[in-house]
Amino acid sequence: MSTISAFTQISIDGYFAGPNGEIDWFKSIDRDDEYDKYTHQSAQSRNTLLMGRTTYEMMKSFWPTEQARQMDPHMASVMNESPKVVVSKSLKNADDWNNVRILREIARDEIEKLKRENDVTILGSGSIVQQLTNHGLIDEYHLVHIPVVLGAGKSLFSDVQKKKLELRESKSFANGIVVTKYNPR
Repeated sequence: MSTISAFTQISIDGYFAGPNGEIDWFKSIDRDDEYDKYTHQSAQSRNTLLMGRTTYEMMKSFWPTEQARQMDPHMASVMNESPKVVVSKSLKNADDWNNVRILREIARDEIEKLKRENDVTILGSGSIVQQLTNHGLIDEYHLVHIPVVLGAGKSLFSDVQKKKLELRESKSFANGIVVTKYNPR
């Protein structure tokens, strides 16, 4: 059976975005060849990528570009060829990037249908992670801890009902990033 996994970057103090929704803070981390290799291995499959409008707009502004293809051809190929689903009430269309469709809201039956069709990876999109956690639909959490303290912002789990998790893996990298993988108990 297919899985739904959340791949989310968070600050050390648990925020997925700053107080005004800013997400530029995780771009300041030094490149790390081992971390790049890890993300490439994680992105081998062509999972359906599920994201919110903010993440979508950030991703589409970079991955379809020549700069992305030159900097990271493998990841550019994965991002451009994978099916993408954007959850947004305000996005009018998404025909400016390959393989994108829009969902107007998180509906349990629609998410379960996506899961039946393919493995699903949530990229960023803290509000989607929160909603799917509360629906009990996330099978794996891949939390990328960025060595930054924001002090305030949007907490990844602020609107989530209590959920016990089991640590499956923890991996640290020379640039200070720590990836933890959890499964719900």
